[in-house]
Amino acid sequence: MADYRRRRRVIALAKGRVQRVGYRAFCADHAMLLNIDGYVKNLPDGRVEMVGESDEATLRQLVELMRDGPAFARVDDVSYRWEEPTGDYHGFEAII
Repeated sequence: MADYRRRRRVIALAKGRVQRVGYRAFCADHAMLLNIDGYVKNLPDGRVEMVGESDEATLRQLVELMRDGPAFARVDDVSYRWEEPTGDYHGFEAII
């Protein structure tokens, strides 16, 4: 049987109206509630990047929440890819 609690790393990119609408704070709040380590930051091209490390099921929860976003956001797409965790992060940070 697969070990679903094994740590993974996800890199997710949200596209749409996701900057200046509280999207980073939304992601950070949910990541902290889910005990995910990593960060979220705005990218120069208007997207938001989230890097998180936890078990796969928990990371999938956050990616699904990212598809909704806060009230004033309009999320057109959230793409993501899996990587091996690095263990570089302790806690979750919204990078300004």
